[in-house]
Amino acid sequence: MATYTRLPVTFARGNGIRLEDTDGKSYLDALSGIAVCGLGHAHPEVASAIADQAKTLLHTSNLYGIDLQQQVADKLTTLSGMDSVFFSNSGAEANEAAIKIARKYGHHRNIDEPVIVVMEQSFHGRTMATLSASGNPKVQDGFAPLVSGFVHVPYGNADAVAAAIADNSSIVAVMVEPIQGESGVHIPPASYLPALRALCDQHDLLLILDEIQTGMARTGKWFASQHPNVMPDVMTLAKALGNGVPIGACLARGTAASMLGFGNHGSTFGGNPLACRAALSVIDIIARDDLANHATDMGDLICNGFSDALSDLDLLREIRHRGLMIGIELGVNATDLVKLALEAGLLINVCSDTIIRLLPPLIISPQEAEELVTRLSDVIHAWAKTL
Repeated sequence: MATYTRLPVTFARGNGIRLEDTDGKSYLDALSGIAVCGLGHAHPEVASAIADQAKTLLHTSNLYGIDLQQQVADKLTTLSGMDSVFFSNSGAEANEAAIKIARKYGHHRNIDEPVIVVMEQSFHGRTMATLSASGNPKVQDGFAPLVSGFVHVPYGNADAVAAAIADNSSIVAVMVEPIQGESGVHIPPASYLPALRALCDQHDLLLILDEIQTGMARTGKWFASQHPNVMPDVMTLAKALGNGVPIGACLARGTAASMLGFGNHGSTFGGNPLACRAALSVIDIIARDDLANHATDMGDLICNGFSDALSDLDLLREIRHRGLMIGIELGVNATDLVKLALEAGLLINVCSDTIIRLLPPLIISPQEAEELVTRLSDVIHAWAKTL
């Protein structure tokens, strides 16, 4: 189906932060498959783990115990401080599980029609519930009637959340991205997540953090919520967890962890041995190679480089980042830069028409970081001269 406007390129193979197309041309990948391939392409240890598991056992279903699933759950709960995990196949599915937990929690409190506070400009997925939760009219267009039970408020504004809670006694949870990715790497004030945590504690609400794009060391911590040291009640992961092998996870603690019981939720493929073997390898490599701190160092290096290289550009509005989650906001529509960068052997993304989003692999070296800055700065300067 014609659901994508694909760029005129097909990739044949990858190695580290490089991709090669079917014509043999090489590209520097500064997007990581939209924050998925944090360890780069064809990582030898991940590839070996996947190949070994494929020769051993792919699938039995969740009717039986899955040892690798338990191992991944143990590591994730240890890293996050959460109590339990439900495994799915994607971020949207992980968020569906989080929404079901919130609704079950509401019914547990005798609230017939539970409501979740969500944010404007947010993105939580493209299933009917997750697109309804998203604060993006474009992903909702044409799919009415939307799923009810969501109230949208401005992102980064804890007072707006407090007002929504005061106005609606059916609110059971607050669902938010620690950093908004799809809308252009929007980083809230440092006080924002702690304020939301306090509001949820005050009103006995669940705090749900969508860490699908920010998780797995992307921002310089295992999870972005660890920067302000905020513990959610529910947290969702996907993208980089499997380095390209589809896997999602919905983590919960306390009362939220006991909401879903036998028959309340399930997944045929979720947490299968292959996906969990890949995730186990990813977690071990990130920990061993200290890639969270490396992401901080490389993010600072890249953004300092862009600050210098683009300082003479009148169109530049702001460069913002947390680790290797980077947004360069320009004053005009910059969508043409995607194809121009592709021609220059560079993969980037433009969000909200004016914001260049960069999500390079966590394994990027200082030399590759400098190459990224030079290549993209040259493309931006050449393009700016044509305006």
